[in-house]
Amino acid sequence: MARKKKTETQLPEAEAEITRQPITETLEKNYMPYVMTVIVSRAIPDIDGFKPSQRKLLFTMYKMGLLTGHRTKSANVVGQTMRLNPHGDAAIYETLVRLTRGNGSLLHPFIDSKGSFGKQYSRDMAYAASRYTEVKLDPFCQELFAGIDKNSVDFVPNYDNTMEEPTLFPTTFPNILVSPNLGIAVGMTSSICSFNLAEVCDGTIAMLRNPNVSVEHMMDIIKAPDFSGGGFLIYQRENLQRIYETGVGSVKLRARYVYNKSDNSIDILEIPYTACIESIIKKITDLVKDGKIKGITDVRDAIDLNGFKLTIDLKKDTDPDKLMQRLFSSTDLEKTFDCNFNVLINGAPQTLGVMDILREWIQFRLGCLKREMAFDLKKKQDKLHLLIGLAAILLDIDKAIRIIRNTVKEEDVVKNLMDAFQLSSVQAEYIAEIKLRHLNREYIANRISEIENLQRDIAELEDILRDDIKVKREIAKQLTEIKKKYGKPRKTMIITEDSVTEPLAEEEIENYPVRAILTKEGYFKKITMQSIKGNDEQKLKEEDEIIYLEDTENIGELCVFTNQAKLYRVRLCEFENTKASMLGDYLPAKLNMDEGEYPIGGKVLTSYPENHSFGFIYENGKGVKTPVKAYETKVKRKKLVQAYSSAVPCVGVFYEGDKPVDVLIVSEHKKGILISSDLIPSKSSRGSIGNTLFELKRGDKVAYASSQFESKYPDAASLCRKRKVPTTGNPM
Repeated sequence: MARKKKTETQLPEAEAEITRQPITETLEKNYMPYVMTVIVSRAIPDIDGFKPSQRKLLFTMYKMGLLTGHRTKSANVVGQTMRLNPHGDAAIYETLVRLTRGNGSLLHPFIDSKGSFGKQYSRDMAYAASRYTEVKLDPFCQELFAGIDKNSVDFVPNYDNTMEEPTLFPTTFPNILVSPNLGIAVGMTSSICSFNLAEVCDGTIAMLRNPNVSVEHMMDIIKAPDFSGGGFLIYQRENLQRIYETGVGSVKLRARYVYNKSDNSIDILEIPYTACIESIIKKITDLVKDGKIKGITDVRDAIDLNGFKLTIDLKKDTDPDKLMQRLFSSTDLEKTFDCNFNVLINGAPQTLGVMDILREWIQFRLGCLKREMAFDLKKKQDKLHLLIGLAAILLDIDKAIRIIRNTVKEEDVVKNLMDAFQLSSVQAEYIAEIKLRHLNREYIANRISEIENLQRDIAELEDILRDDIKVKREIAKQLTEIKKKYGKPRKTMIITEDSVTEPLAEEEIENYPVRAILTKEGYFKKITMQSIKGNDEQKLKEEDEIIYLEDTENIGELCVFTNQAKLYRVRLCEFENTKASMLGDYLPAKLNMDEGEYPIGGKVLTSYPENHSFGFIYENGKGVKTPVKAYETKVKRKKLVQAYSSAVPCVGVFYEGDKPVDVLIVSEHKKGILISSDLIPSKSSRGSIGNTLFELKRGDKVAYASSQFESKYPDAASLCRKRKVPTTGNPM
């Protein structure tokens, strides 16, 4: 019974009380420190181009003497690194693997490796255990540690306060742009692509000489990203300029291949940096099984000692270039690398473009080099001070010896020398420590002969430290030497956008009737006519409406005009068939449109007829027609800029075929005009804004214009049948 009573006894009121804490306070005290730790101490690289785990690993190898010594077991390095990075041996070894020459992730590897370290392009080629592999620092790492022992960067205690580690590396080149880095923090990510070392050195030198160098000039020097996997980069200057200015954007990469006529096969020798060979093989296999791609008999991994190779065996009479064009559009043989240059600057994350990163690195390097020079200056000044004291006793060496010999107490020797020769305590201590055999004129004369050189070096260092321009010259000199010593040709070749897109062979596309539907919010549907028979009620988002609807064929090409005066072209066969009950594909995402860009009109074309036109109605009531032929290019381009005049916002786009169409124009004040397209002027130039079609009152502007207006304005359609156009009135 007693035991039962004890069990039922209630806890004291103080112990049972629950402390209530506002959620905002919980986030501030518990979650935010975790967030900042992940951002600052784990996932985001600093201006030296390294995350903390990479920096701790490389510094440990430096202190182990692996910059000049022989290789050691990776397990030894991992164990030593845990003195700085106590996150487990597996995480440390994964960090080490990515920095090795064997893995192939970096253009300039930091670790010279021996053994199996997997491959950057393979998911299944696992690296060997740390006890089987050997590593040492690559000679390239000399550029990371130059000046690190001369107080060029700050040091902080490690986690248990038993040793010190650098907060940054005093890199002599902008490693942040040379080594690619990917990181996922809390609420932000970092995705930094690599650039060619020689180009980065030249670009940095150009900015050192002219801090206000233009981004256009910089793009001519640092031409584009360069990846260790090679391949081709499809040059899109507009996208690259955005990356150089803001640090956000994307670059499109494409595999490099050769056709072997002798055995009728394609050898893919380089693939995009983030692509995986196993995923590519699986995707090609699935496409062949599903019958979406024909002409392939086998696809296999042919990697050997000569490097990467993916071989595709072809059927007889298969066109290799057309086949590769299909594979580029359907597999990771063509892939986009998304850039998001998040970098830690003075401990705070910032999104910077290439230009701003170079400016920040120059300021960082200026500080490092000044601290290094100040260290050397102090050493030389201290040595000069000692030699001046040594020169003082040269006039009477016997007197110095006599003072030392006749001094009774050892602690009085320094004081007596100071009094006799007017020396400082440091100088007197130095002289007192000289061996007796060195107290001769020859030794002392040889030592003090350095005074003149020291004075010249000190004056030179002081002169440089007083002038930032001279310090920048030293940085430029170092960059020139680095380029000469370590510069390599580009691995990723640059090709123009016009030279890469070719039309798919129409006979390879299954053709059947479809209905194309484009909405104001940017959703596109391709619906088979058989599916429409079952349900013709279109599902749309709330307040969305159809701006283009047409029955056409699957071999057609969808032309989409956007509010930013651009034209996007994409084949209908690249869209999956959908149903009326679904929203469809979101074009701004599928076509990689810019932020704030959306469709304002569309049309499916199978050819570019001579007498057909696109019409554009502008906000100020003006309108113009442009021949369809003006949009035909020799090479099929997926995007055209300046597709129409951007001087005034365009409200609507219509298409005029063999016969004129009726176009309804409605203003914000709900006034409208119904006009025949043959009354709208035609201009051959895509930049023309046309003539005034609708006289607007002050403060009014066009809000709607379309040739497919029947569903939205049925009264206007009735008016069109009863009267001749143009007719003005209230369409409501």
